[in-house]
Amino acid sequence: MITCAALAAAACGSSSSPSTPAKPTGTANLAAASSLSFLNEKVIGPSFTKAEGYKYSGTYNASGALESDIASGEISPNVFESVGGDNITPLFPKFTKWYVQYAGTSIVVAYNPNSKYASEFKAFADGSKPLSGLFTLMETPGFKLGRTDPNIDPQGRDFIYMLELAQSYYHLPSDTVARILGTSDYGSSSSSEIYSEESLPATLQSGQLDASSAFITEAIELHLDYIPLPPAINLGDMSLAAQYQTASVTITSNGAPVTKHGSPQVIDITLIGKPTPAGIAFVKYTLSSTGLALYKTGGFTLYPLAVTGDKSAIPAAIQSELGT
Repeated sequence: MITCAALAAAACGSSSSPSTPAKPTGTANLAAASSLSFLNEKVIGPSFTKAEGYKYSGTYNASGALESDIASGEISPNVFESVGGDNITPLFPKFTKWYVQYAGTSIVVAYNPNSKYASEFKAFADGSKPLSGLFTLMETPGFKLGRTDPNIDPQGRDFIYMLELAQSYYHLPSDTVARILGTSDYGSSSSSEIYSEESLPATLQSGQLDASSAFITEAIELHLDYIPLPPAINLGDMSLAAQYQTASVTITSNGAPVTKHGSPQVIDITLIGKPTPAGIAFVKYTLSSTGLALYKTGGFTLYPLAVTGDKSAIPAAIQSELGT
């Protein structure tokens, strides 16, 4: 027989012990540009899990390829991070209705320190040789250059925009870009210079290339030697958006030609599909002061948070980071 005293003791014990919050369950499944893989895998993901308790999983590829994979149902992430919003807007309104711009990067020319052109690269990097000479050097027969596919990867397009801007900025011959790319069809994906975004840094480091395209953040994180470029051509200055717009490339999208124009290189984030607690928490964490500080440490430029699309569709927890 249970005594009244025992029942009272049990009642007291249950009322005086604070309830333990349920441990967060679920995974933030992120699809992100390959250039963001190091930061997400080594820094953001682990920090997010430690702070919020949710698991983290990342899939990385060119932003355009991820867009296609999401649209076709091949992958079903709950968060998408893209370089440039033009790889998110085609997913409106079925998969998402909004995205937030929060950080930026810029283009550099990465190089192999063991290349036969290494001394010249170093001279361009430290300013002891005029940077205009870099573009003449890249025209050299036998020069091994690596870049990514402009049809699916923003970096591939950015590199072409950079070359077009440099041709004008340094008053180079009108065929400079074509000679560097090895073709007058800038949107071609069949060039021997083209590598996947995820394999390009390793191909450069292995010695198979003399130089390659890269984002400065990627070069810093992967400890690549690189040549910094001036704001007039590096796509990293918001105030020069109109100037960047003058560069263009015609690519093939869904079987049809589409002309894209240069713009400051920004990182955008959104939720995909029905919002999940883990996905919401990841976007909120990324846009928080803590998350943004990690991006800044990773070499990214922080921009004021800016929403494109239907702001009312953004979950309240994320809107709280937007100051709304």
